[in-house]
Amino acid sequence: MAVSCDPDAVATHAVEFLLPFFIGPTVFAYTRHRLPAIPVLWALMAYCLFILLRDPAFDRESLWNAAPLGHFAPAILRLFAVVAMIGIVLVRRFGAPGLFLNLPRSNPRLWSLLMVLYPVLSVYPQGIVYRAFVFDRYRDLFGAPWAIVLASAFAFTYVHIVFRNRLALVLTLLGGILFGIRFLQTDSLLVTSFEHSLYGCFMFTVGVGRSFHHASARETETNGQRFPRNIAS
Repeated sequence: MAVSCDPDAVATHAVEFLLPFFIGPTVFAYTRHRLPAIPVLWALMAYCLFILLRDPAFDRESLWNAAPLGHFAPAILRLFAVVAMIGIVLVRRFGAPGLFLNLPRSNPRLWSLLMVLYPVLSVYPQGIVYRAFVFDRYRDLFGAPWAIVLASAFAFTYVHIVFRNRLALVLTLLGGILFGIRFLQTDSLLVTSFEHSLYGCFMFTVGVGRSFHHASARETETNGQRFPRNIAS
């Protein structure tokens, strides 16, 4: 969807960008409420998807587009292998005692459930919001490709203030830039969701996933297990 050069139209889109991606997360993070993050993410995804599908210029194929996966998968896996090795060394060297592989060792059923549900319930909805929607809706507002990548990355990063954790912000900024560049290269949510899932599942596995729990550490009892209410990383 192109943004008109009219100053009023530009201002409207700028405000529209700020409301859900910066003002909304600030209110969510610093007010007392009992809302878990995932349903809020789904509601935002539904709104973004509604706007996208109403736009006749939007390329609906980008919501999946499996064609580039075969070409980009080797590079994605090579980069992930390097990052994973570095991450394992850092967690084992600087992490708290017992942190490494804590979740799969202490609660393999919950870990298995996260590995299956996290890509579907969290990663793909985030792809719709922070890649497909932001790139389509605000591409002309930000202009240059590097600017829309940074806009997408900063929006993706800022929503993680709900966790009130500096490590979460650093990791999501790096991830947001990587996933934004990948979406720019491939125009494929399947490819970016695959890559996002690799890193997210890795973090939950090695022990860094605790950085993406809400600051109040609210959890829900599920069949006698402590299940984190916020896996929207």
